[in-house]
Parts: sequence; structure tokens; C-alpha cells
Amino acid sequence: MKRTLSLLFLALFLAAPVFSQEPPKREFRGAWLHIVGNQQIKTLSREQIQQWFTATLDALQEQGCNAVVFQVRPQADAFYASELEPWTRFLTGEQGVAPDPFWDPLQFMIEQCHARGMELHAWLNPYRVTSNDQEQLYPDHLYFKKPEIFRRYGKQLYFDPGEPESVAHTVRVIADIVTRYDVDGIHFDDYFYPYPERFEEFHDDASFVKYAADQGFEYWQKGDWRRHNVETLIKAVNDTIKAIKPWVRFGISPFGIHRNLKDTPDGSGSATNGLSNYEELFADVPAWAEKGYIDYIVPQLYWRIGHPAADYDVLIHWWNDKNYKGQLYIGQSIGTFSEPDLENPAVTQTARKFQLVRELPNVDGNVWWPGWSLAPQAQPRRDAPRRPAPEGRKPFALQDSLRTVYQKYPALIPAYTDLDAVAPEPVVSVKVSGKGISWKTAPTGDIFQQPHFYVVYRFDAGESVDLSQSRHIVAITRATSFKPAEKRNGKHRFVITVVDRCWNESKESKIIKW
Repeated sequence: MKRTLSLLFLALFLAAPVFSQEPPKREFRGAWLHIVGNQQIKTLSREQIQQWFTATLDALQEQGCNAVVFQVRPQADAFYASELEPWTRFLTGEQGVAPDPFWDPLQFMIEQCHARGMELHAWLNPYRVTSNDQEQLYPDHLYFKKPEIFRRYGKQLYFDPGEPESVAHTVRVIADIVTRYDVDGIHFDDYFYPYPERFEEFHDDASFVKYAADQGFEYWQKGDWRRHNVETLIKAVNDTIKAIKPWVRFGISPFGIHRNLKDTPDGSGSATNGLSNYEELFADVPAWAEKGYIDYIVPQLYWRIGHPAADYDVLIHWWNDKNYKGQLYIGQSIGTFSEPDLENPAVTQTARKFQLVRELPNVDGNVWWPGWSLAPQAQPRRDAPRRPAPEGRKPFALQDSLRTVYQKYPALIPAYTDLDAVAPEPVVSVKVSGKGISWKTAPTGDIFQQPHFYVVYRFDAGESVDLSQSRHIVAITRATSFKPAEKRNGKHRFVITVVDRCWNESKESKIIKW
């Protein structure tokens, strides 16, 4: 009965009108894997955590994802080995306590992602220090060394963005990560100045009095001064990243509403009525993009189509139409995909949302929240069995539609031609043996053109070699060999290409018959 219900639901789920074209060859398909608040990790052994993480990556790869946005600095702490900040409590249960036996989760995830042809973007929160007033900081935490650069607000502790040392420390942390780890990107989410507490103003009067006048701001320009402080951080972070590894991208995932129409006399805001990233979080993300301080934007459009205050349809058009510099991905809340379609309530909004993403010309992909929920089967088993869904209730399973329809074939990440637009040299010395196909690349001194991944395309007999169609991609790999699933009978043909750090693609190799 349960299997019948699941199949029935899947049929209804896929019954939504699916536009005819196949999934695009290039599309960013990320998944946020959060650590903050994750109380399960600290209860598991190293082996259990690693099994969970690798099973999650396997599931994401099967569903066509090509990037993981992995949280490594949830609260001025580290989910990796750091000499600048203490180990996070979310790994071992106590801040400052290293894992025993020792291992480095960030290094582990980088290796595992790259082995699957996926990127790893290190996700950091720049200013949050605690989530409540009960958390104990490690005795060697920066807070005890420089308490003057921190502010309590509500029940939480934050860096003061107006203090230059807050910026300097955050930049040092990011420089350390980029220097020591082979990350593909650095990622900030929507926490700049904190979300407003009712009847309480953020306590930064002291830093405003200390610095604002010398920085050119009058007493009535506190909002502009705050936005200046955040932009100072963003520029410093990007400058630092590009000085160390110029191919590493810097991306921001802001709250989905930049400004409401009612707050913009020039009519530039969106037809929404919600919290404003510009007015209340003091982050002018579009300005950062236009100035070249960031490489991509992922607005969190976590609402349904038809939401009265923040309509997904309105917002995705707003971001697309503004066409800011850099790439635009959409932050997608998985739960909203189960909402009924406005025109046909018998199906979900999934098809319409994908249609918007893929038909709007300036949208380059998605990032899924929460990424863990795309791999529920990977979750470690708990002592108590999970309660089954009530009889007749159909589970929502976006992962089935990603795997079988919307992300059915692998995809390359859109090329970052603003950073580098030169294609790498193609593979050479292609060989065929009973073990499969192998190849080599010519050495190059230009790190931008060094191979990052290889793309394997497969064509049936009689098919022309057309690299534009995603259905021909069978692997994105770091290996220099590939074993086809088909028996070797000469009826299939393969070609190999190289993609570099910025996802420029080389010309194809010679045709390999298999």
C-alpha cells in the first residue's frame, strides 16, 4: 500500500506541465549543507559522520547537483582545523575541543566533492558569534582578547561591523582558508547587521561616534554608514581572495527582498512588502555586484508563487530584470515546491518554478535549502524508529523529480568568463584498452588553464558529435580514465574535454570508438 501511494504521488508530481527542452548543459546546481544548530553531528563518531557526509554527496550527485555550499564557520568558530578560531561546538559538543581521533571535515568534504566532479564552496557567517545567551565561549576566543569589538543584541553576541578589527579578523580567517584549502568558492549568507529585534536598536553608537565623521558621514547618515561598513568587508574579502587564488569565486546569498517598491522613490524596488535587505540588514548586494566585489548572487526566494507579501514570481523577475554583473542563482526552499500550482492545484509549483529559472535569460541555476533533505536516506539511523506517515498522506519527494526529470543529466557550471575566458588545451594521448579509456593533458604553466575536471560525452552510432546537449554527458571527473558501462562492441563513441578552474571548456578529443 505504501509503495502504491508513493508511486501515485510521483505520478501526480510529474504530471505538472514540464517544458519540452532537456535540462541545460550549463547550470549551477548547489545544495546548502548547514552545520549551525545541527545537534546530531556531535553524537556521532568520525566514521558515522563521514559515512553520512559521503552518502549525502552520493545522493546529491545522483540528483544532478554539481556544487555543495558547506558551512565551515557558523559562529566565529571552525568546522575545520584553524589556529585563528576554536573548533565549533557543533562537531564535538564543546567549543575549542578538537575531534578525537583527529580529522578535518573541510578537507574531507573538498576531497569527496572533487572526487564526484562537484565544487565545494566554503560557507561562512561573518559576524554572528552566539545563537543565545546560554552558550559558553572557549576561554581563548577572540571575545576575551578584544571585547570592545563585540556587541550584545537581543540574546546573541555579534562582531560590531563598524569596528575595523572586526573586518580585519574576518579577512584573516578567509585568507587562511583560501591559502590552505582547495576551495572553489567563499560564500556568505544573509547575516550582515543582525535581523532586527523588536524595540531594540543595534548597539553601535560608540563605533559610530568614533569613526563615522572621519569616514565622511553626518550624524543623520547612520544607515549609509552601516552599509559602508559592510561594503568595506565585502571588498576586502574579495581583494584578499583574488590576491591569493584569483580563480576562487566569492558569492553572497542575501535575503530575497532587496528593497520594497514603497521604500524607493525612483520605483526601483520590488512589488513586495517584507523585510528589506538594504534598509534593515544594511547590505547593498546589487552595488557589490556592479562594482565587481562579488562573482555571484543567490537571493533566498523562499516563498511560494502567489505569496501576498513576497511573491516568488515577482521576485525572480525582479532579480532577473535588473541583470546585475556576475552570475545569478536562485536560493530555493525545498518545502515551497510542494505548494499547489495556482492554475492547477492538483499538481505542485515545481514545474512552474523550474520554467521560470530556465526561461529567464539572466538566471544561471539554483541552490537548494536545506540540502540535507535531498538525501533523507543518508541520515544516520536513530535509536527510535521514525514514525510512518499517516495512511493516505503522500510524502513530498523533490529528489525523485530532480533525478528523473529536472536534473536528469550532469551539468557543467556556467563559465566565469569575467575572471578568465581562455579555454584550456584539449586532452592528448587518448588510449583505449580492455580497462577503458585513458588520456593525458599537455603541461601548462598557467594555473587558470590547468585541468580542474574532465567531461566524458557518449554518442550512439550514427549520432553526430554535438557537445551542446546535456544528455550526452556521462561523467564529470577528476580521473584521467573512464570505464564505459557498455560492452566494447564498436557501436558507441566517446569524446573527452577539459574544463578549467573557471569552467571554460576545451575542444573535444579525437573520437573514441567503444
